[in-house]
Amino acid sequence: MGVAYENITRTDANTVKELGKFGVATIHEAQGRKGLMAPYMRPIYSGTRISGTAVTVSVAPCDNWMIHVAAEIVKPGDILVVAPTSYSDAGYFGDLLATLMMSKGVRALVIDAGVRDIAELKEMGFAVWSKCISAQGTVKEVVGDVNIPIVCGGQIVHPGDAIIADDDGVVIVERHEAADILTKSAQREEKEAGIRKRYAAGELGLDMNNMRPALAAKGLKYPDRKEPSSK
Repeated sequence: MGVAYENITRTDANTVKELGKFGVATIHEAQGRKGLMAPYMRPIYSGTRISGTAVTVSVAPCDNWMIHVAAEIVKPGDILVVAPTSYSDAGYFGDLLATLMMSKGVRALVIDAGVRDIAELKEMGFAVWSKCISAQGTVKEVVGDVNIPIVCGGQIVHPGDAIIADDDGVVIVERHEAADILTKSAQREEKEAGIRKRYAAGELGLDMNNMRPALAAKGLKYPDRKEPSSK
């Protein structure tokens, strides 16, 4: 029998909002290069950055019944994270379900399967990151689960975790680590701003990071380099 947990502990809303100001790459690096979903999880249209809290949905192959169950449970600021129990590239979600989810304040969908009605979803402004695009329909026959830990895009997602997504992909920040990762992301952003300024001035990373001795030790040579002549 399936379960649908209605009461979950979500990551602090302000923390999620602040995490959303940083890119997926920054957050991924700041938390020790973990939590990044597989690179096949792509936005259906570019230019969107979203952050929210995960409501997880485990579905049967080619069956979107539990997404309808989740619609009763979601709260404003949530991101629906959906994964089938075995391989499926069916189109689980389209403009009708997006209309319903938007009425509930859901910010986006992340699904390790297919979606359809892409033009309509873009026009509506409903953000989706998916494994594929597919017009293949689904049935409503098999009971799954809502708000249990799932694996989506190769990463474990717990209900209430923070989800950040942009053109670089999707990254998960575990709820109990979110405040710490926010601080580390801000520190990394500040550091990168300084590096960017120096790069813009033409300074080489080779010199900024003292890479030359290590490269020489590894055997790098410049055969055609003319050394300054000594007088």
